[in-house]
Amino acid sequence: MLTKEELRQIRRISLQAGRRVDSLFAGGYRSAFRGRGMEFEEVRPYVAGDDVRHIDWNVTARSHEEVFVKEFREERELTLMLVLDCSGSMAFGSETDKRLQMARLAGGLAYAAIRNDDRVGLCVFTDQIELFVPPRKSRGHAWRVIREVFEHRPARTGTDLVGAAEHLGKVLKRRAVVCFVSDFLVEQDVRRAMASLASKHRVHGFVLHDPLEAAPPGVGLVEVLDAETGRPRLVDLGEFRAGATVDERLATLRRAGAYASSVSTEQDPFRVLFQHFERVSRR
Repeated sequence: MLTKEELRQIRRISLQAGRRVDSLFAGGYRSAFRGRGMEFEEVRPYVAGDDVRHIDWNVTARSHEEVFVKEFREERELTLMLVLDCSGSMAFGSETDKRLQMARLAGGLAYAAIRNDDRVGLCVFTDQIELFVPPRKSRGHAWRVIREVFEHRPARTGTDLVGAAEHLGKVLKRRAVVCFVSDFLVEQDVRRAMASLASKHRVHGFVLHDPLEAAPPGVGLVEVLDAETGRPRLVDLGEFRAGATVDERLATLRRAGAYASSVSTEQDPFRVLFQHFERVSRR
């Protein structure tokens, strides 16, 4: 059960997300995501002025005489799939923990989708799929998404990002916008799984990080507890760095075909979403 303080926090995020969506990035969301997906409908004979990139060479070769092009139609309903990392490392934060930032990002994205009459789904993972909420559209559904981020108590602490990507590749039958929110601190090579998902869906990655991960206080040798394995480790904080740098994690996602942005625990997450949509729209 949620504590009274957690319920207050959820209501605060819900109200904040609703206001910021309307005032800041609802239009940016629409221009970046809405109406950009295309579905194949039929082939028809080529006419002057058609885009040559849409020529169906297989059908054209079989006809021997006539050139055919593929006809597409715009997707009328968008599916936004939120994929949230609830592994042990996401509970870390020097002032605001990464999980609270994740709730704000998820809330903003869910409200933007609902405002645009899109469906929203939720997938929460650790080293297994812990929760899967099929895509739906209603105002109460956006509230449920935010609540689930707080209310869900992960059964495991590890991270299997590859498994999460492969699971989505199996269950998402129609083209969707898939938004991963994670610190992406994994030892796996995620490029192949993410690239496979990005070949069928539009994938976005939000890399959560905390300033203390990049520059911990140089106090020498300290015994720490690994949040994901539970094992104690002796580390020299003067030399310690939390895995790959933020830029390296962003580069990995972009090479896999995903749009990627970093989100610090000190940043306004709604402003980051606005800037992310601006970049996507320009592309």
